[in-house]
Amino acid sequence: MSRTARVERVTKETKVLVEVDLDGSGKADIETGIGFYDHMLHQVARHGGFDLTVHTVGDLHIDAHHTMEDTALALGVAVDRALGDRAGIRRYGSATVPMDEVLVRAAVDLSGRPYVVHDEPSLAPYIGPVYPTSMTRHIWESFGQSARVTLHVDVLRAARPGGHPDAHHVVEAQFKAVSRALREATAVDPRTAGVVPSTKGKL
Repeated sequence: MSRTARVERVTKETKVLVEVDLDGSGKADIETGIGFYDHMLHQVARHGGFDLTVHTVGDLHIDAHHTMEDTALALGVAVDRALGDRAGIRRYGSATVPMDEVLVRAAVDLSGRPYVVHDEPSLAPYIGPVYPTSMTRHIWESFGQSARVTLHVDVLRAARPGGHPDAHHVVEAQFKAVSRALREATAVDPRTAGVVPSTKGKL
């Protein structure tokens, strides 16, 4: 069964197209107008093992907020739709990812119940000219809400003792960890093929 979805989200602020194949090979076609965000969404495709298309045109003349938020919302809806009734999936996934001095842990439950916990240190306000680091938490919250998942993201180590966190490394390690956790959670479990992984019988 194909686990794919196409979502279009159009508002007065943004126009977003997202296509996802959960059983892809990590191919990506990403363009949001925010270079670092594009780089992060490429991590989702590569480390999640998803084929992912994201084309967003947003009101960047105002700021990056609407573009980043609406893209995350559309991505979450696409993942939710591609999962269908979630029968036969592993449901839970976790990953601990190092990136040089940074260490991040992510855990996900494709529970059908949106809940996000995010813990990171204070970072420089921007990565590159456009990506506000304050938006990373909001990306996870927007994605978790629309994908209907429980997501925990914890930065366990952000810098060497006495050093200042490198915002690029801290955020990129988060995206890689979440992507790896999603890869595990969305995988089909051959031991429970066709069975919804819940004693309720529904997610």
